Order: sequence, then structure tokens, then C-alpha cells
Amino acid sequence: MKYGYARVSSSAQNLEAQLKQLEEFGCEKIFKEKVSGRKKDNREEFKKLLDTVKEGDVIVVTKLDRFARSTKDALSTIEYLNSKGVGLVILNMGGDKVDTSTAIGKLMVTVLAGIAEFEADMIRERQLEGIELAKQRGVYKGRPKTYSEKHKGLEHALELFRNRHVNKLTVNEIAEITKISRATIYREAKRLNID
Repeated sequence: MKYGYARVSSSAQNLEAQLKQLEEFGCEKIFKEKVSGRKKDNREEFKKLLDTVKEGDVIVVTKLDRFARSTKDALSTIEYLNSKGVGLVILNMGGDKVDTSTAIGKLMVTVLAGIAEFEADMIRERQLEGIELAKQRGVYKGRPKTYSEKHKGLEHALELFRNRHVNKLTVNEIAEITKISRATIYREAKRLNID
């Protein structure tokens, strides 16, 4: 049986293009999810797919990055599929279709997954270099603060925190009353030297 797997990284993204390609390739059942691929544990549908397939089945994905996030992840999953007698077809691998049940397909996946991981690492490295240069120029400020000094909820939380010896409130209670997180209350209290 041919099983399709379609994934996008966020709920705002659309699965339609992947679903169309998988259906056109003849997938009889398609597992789909809208979740980041960074952590394999978050991919519930992918886990169901791996539990479902049996010897002679084929998993079809549109691109390798929909299937795995790193070379190691791709190779270990492909090895697991091979041990179960399950094939993997990647519809667009550098413009070609790759079938891991063939020797050349295995080689192609290994090489291209390594290149994809290297490229992702280079992008991350360039991003960090750009941030460092922006900091040196004084134009990078980091993530904007959620709460400004004049935020009424934060002001109220800090006032209750400052007077907790009188009001007998715990930090959990203050957080619940003001809807300001405990971490924010502690961080701002420390910054302002409030005991």
C-alpha cells in the first residue's frame, strides 16, 4: 500500500500542494499534520504512520525536509523503514524522484540530506553573524519587551509583590490576580531590586 505523508511547520501554512502531489502519485491513505519537524516527538501523525506501515508498503513524501530535519534523522528513519521492508519515495529531490529501495536512491538521500543539513547550518551561522553585526551598529535590540515600565498589570503585580509581607499573597496568587507570569514578576522585581 502507498501511504502519503504531508507536513507543514505551522497552522497558518497550507497542505494543499503536497496533498495534490501525493494523490496524483496514487497514495491510498495520507497522514497529514501542521507541526514543526524539529522535534520528532511532536509529530503524532508521523508516529502513527511508522506504526501503520508493514512489509511491502511504501511511504511517499513530496520533499525530504517534510520527512526529516537532519541527515541523522533521515538516515535512521530510512534504516528503520528498510528493516521493516518499507520503501520511501521522495517526489522532488533536486528535481528528481528518489526511491530508497534502490541502491542509488539510498546514496542520493544520504548525500542530499547531508547537503541540506549543511545549508541549514550555514543559514543559521550567517543569521548569527548578521545579528552580531547589527548589535555592533546598535540597531539590533532583540525581541521587544512584552511589558513596558508603564504596563498597568505589571505595575499592579510589582506593587502586590512589594507588599506581600502585608497582603500575605504568594507569587502564584499575584500572578493569577494580575495575569502576569511568575517569571516576569521575579525578573522585574530583581531588576528593580524589590525584595
